[in-house]
Amino acid sequence: MYTLSNRFKIFSLSLIILGSLGWFYSYTASHLTLDEVKVLIAEESHHGSHSDDMHNMSHQNEKHHNEDSHHGDEAHGHEDEHAEHVLHQIHNRPYAALYVAAFFFMMISLGVLAFYAIQYASQAGWSPVLFRVMESITYYLLPGAIIVLLIAIIGDKHIFIWMDPEVVAHDEIIQGKESWLNKNAFILRGLIYIGGWSLYRYFSRKFSLAQDNAKDNKNFKRNFQLSAGFLVFFIYTESMMSWDWIMSVDPHWFSTLFGWYVFASMVVSGITVIALITIYLQTKGLMKYVNDSHLHDLAKFMFGFSVFWAYLWFSQFMLIWYANIPEEVTYFVTRIEMYPIPFFTMFCLNFIFPFLVLMNSDYKRVPIFIIMAGVIILIGHYMDVYMMIMPATVIDRYGFGIAEFSSILIFLGLFLLLVFYSLSKEELLAKGNPMIKESENFHY
Repeated sequence: MYTLSNRFKIFSLSLIILGSLGWFYSYTASHLTLDEVKVLIAEESHHGSHSDDMHNMSHQNEKHHNEDSHHGDEAHGHEDEHAEHVLHQIHNRPYAALYVAAFFFMMISLGVLAFYAIQYASQAGWSPVLFRVMESITYYLLPGAIIVLLIAIIGDKHIFIWMDPEVVAHDEIIQGKESWLNKNAFILRGLIYIGGWSLYRYFSRKFSLAQDNAKDNKNFKRNFQLSAGFLVFFIYTESMMSWDWIMSVDPHWFSTLFGWYVFASMVVSGITVIALITIYLQTKGLMKYVNDSHLHDLAKFMFGFSVFWAYLWFSQFMLIWYANIPEEVTYFVTRIEMYPIPFFTMFCLNFIFPFLVLMNSDYKRVPIFIIMAGVIILIGHYMDVYMMIMPATVIDRYGFGIAEFSSILIFLGLFLLLVFYSLSKEELLAKGNPMIKESENFHY
């Protein structure tokens, strides 16, 4: 049985405290005055820190966000308008950085929950030895998802422009979507998503633990039925959640592949964390019943879902780019022209690197290669979430600084604390599962 040490608790709490201090510093530092922003813009113009293309794109987005006519001196008005827009972007950055990190860790937990349900519904024989690890990772889902929803509500127009009445008043496209994109409906749907996911997690964990001491398989059968039903609920709510919590930061843009795209990202990230935690526990002398065949299968899923993610990424990109419809292609134009290095680096980290490392069957059995590929995959998918949020919220005022790093520390500390606390509450082997012997003796 795993024991949560005081050292681990102190480490996790230190990450949370250090991250919180850093984030509040970035928050206060972002509240510049309009005059300070004008000085900043003048300095950037003098040093040539922004290219003309980026400057022009910023103005295009500026017009998209605020179409008010300006009177008086045209040059002065344009300068003030640009400064106000830049000020808004700078104010947005701490909120956006916090939201990216919160969503990233939440989606890991949600991806594991879906993968766990698939294992039960398919009655997989290889994976029951990993069920306690999966259940512990999903322990983070309820608080993590609530935090994401709270940040979205508190950050409102700093993250979602459709929550700004002034923008909606001058935007006919958003007005046409008000029946869906309104704050009350957003909150209600969010509570439904979180409630459904959390209820499944609660009862599935309850039946799993009850099965350990049961003399029959009733609890296992209940879990099978519950998981099959949950997957139907999940496939709808995950897509809707991805529209609400991610795609609506760009309310003019849409993609019919987006729900699947986010699903692939969350599942590969979740499976990666299962593998990393399992390897960590093995280094502590625990989970000796997990062999290299189990690691091989986890690495296979990491490889397979990385390829699946790349397929969806390219399908979405190629179809939108080839069709060249202005409302759709602007999503990629913004990211390629303003974020060329992170955009293409993210693709390499999420596909090319894990493809080359995990393609070899022997490497899938070696923990160091799984760890190496896993760390790269997690960095890549954090960048993926970053690329989905930042271009719509901070436009060209992006970077990776105190706000982003501190946000990661906050949720990394909270994630580790909750997951390993859950691990310490029960035995690491689901001994009552009727397929546990098959899983223990699994060799491939």
